[in-house]
Order: sequence, then structure tokens, then C-alpha cells
Amino acid sequence: MATHHALGIDIGGSGIKGAPVDLDKGRFTEDRLRIATPEEATPDAVCDIVEQIAQHFSLDTDVPLGITLPAVVTHGVVCSAANIDRSWVDLDADTLFGERLGRPIHLVNDADAAGVAELHHGAAKGHKGLVVLTTLGTGIGSALIMDGVLVPNTELGHLEIDGYDAETRAAESVRDREGLDWQQWAQRLQTYYARLESLLRPDLIVVGGGVSKQADQFLPLLDLRTEIVPAKLRNKAGIIGAAHLAARGN
Repeated sequence: MATHHALGIDIGGSGIKGAPVDLDKGRFTEDRLRIATPEEATPDAVCDIVEQIAQHFSLDTDVPLGITLPAVVTHGVVCSAANIDRSWVDLDADTLFGERLGRPIHLVNDADAAGVAELHHGAAKGHKGLVVLTTLGTGIGSALIMDGVLVPNTELGHLEIDGYDAETRAAESVRDREGLDWQQWAQRLQTYYARLESLLRPDLIVVGGGVSKQADQFLPLLDLRTEIVPAKLRNKAGIIGAAHLAARGN
């Protein structure tokens, strides 16, 4: 049965963030709590912080809790570790978090959570057909949503383009590391998004990640047939999407 409130916790490479969410309005009901991700981001170390954030809000244990991970997650089991500690791979994280927190939890890929949040409360709200969300950050995450239904764990940031894993050429971290200007980075994004467009023919592309707040610097430089827009929820999207999915049990 759906509920109007849930707790979302977003596990990232630099910070772990959480807040209670009003699911009708798509906004936090209390100020977000952020704690730095431990340098040794093992499951136990991360779980300690998730437990601390959950306890901070003093919510009843029957309030749904959604948790994001930057990884492929299948039935609560972590299946990849492109940008997290390798010790997560093959871990039944649903059981780990559930036992430590003493409550049922719903684990989801971070980009999938952001996509669901943008669908219900952000840039993709009201759009029919195929929506692709990408998050540009340390890597490139993706969410694929068809007529309001999430197709999980697409990992489209790992498409091979010109012999390279796409995120190693076009992620926002690469722009910083290589000192690319907006025009140079946009050329790489053009190659990436043109490939997505040719493979999927989406009706809408939404661009998330922290750099989306500077979308006017690079999105106008892209030449695509598909409408491409910046995300609206930005760094709130993972928390809101995780809470939404936990409350609906899917």
C-alpha cells in the first residue's frame, strides 16, 4: 500500500545524504543530513553512516526507507563496482541494511532513483514515451523509463564508443581532470548523446548531475533531434526517487 512519506538515503562517492520526503509534493520534510563517505567505503563502514542518518530522523520503523548505490542492483544484491569498493560485489545489501537498521529497505541504483524522481516531480513529469536520464558526474549513470515504467540497471554510461568506455571520455570528472573547456567537452557529449539517440530514439533526454546547474554552458552546443533538458531536482533527485520507490515497493 502506498504511503505519503518515506525516507531516502543517497550513497555517493563523496557524501551520504538523507532526508524524509513528502511523496505528494516531491520535497523534503526536514533539512537534509549529509555525512562524508568514509575513505574506506566498505559495506560495514557505509552501513554505519546510513544507520546514523536513519536514526537522526527518528522515524517509525514502518516508514519505508529507500537507499541508492552507484551500482547495478538486482533483487537487493549488488552486481557491479565501477565507482565503489569491490567488496560490494555479490553482497546481499538488502539483508545487510535491513538487519542493521531493523526495518525493511528498498535498494536501488542511484541513476534509476534520480530518473524516477524527475519523472514524478521534475523535468520528465507528464512526458509519455521513452525518457532517458543521464547523470554526469564521476561517471555517467542512466535511467530508462518507458511510459512511466522504469527499466532498471541500464548502465548506458558504459557504452563502448570509438574503443572507449563512454564515461571515461565524457563524464564531468573527465572535463575537470583534463581541463576541457565547454566547447571541447560538448564535442564529446555530442558523440555520446548521438549514439544514445541512434540506439534508442527517445522522446526526451534529461541531463542530471551537479553540472546540470550549468546546463546553459553546454546543452545549447549539442545538435540532436531529441529534446534534451536539464534535470530540475539536481542533488535532491536520488533521495526523492529512492523514497518514492521504497514507498511503492518496486
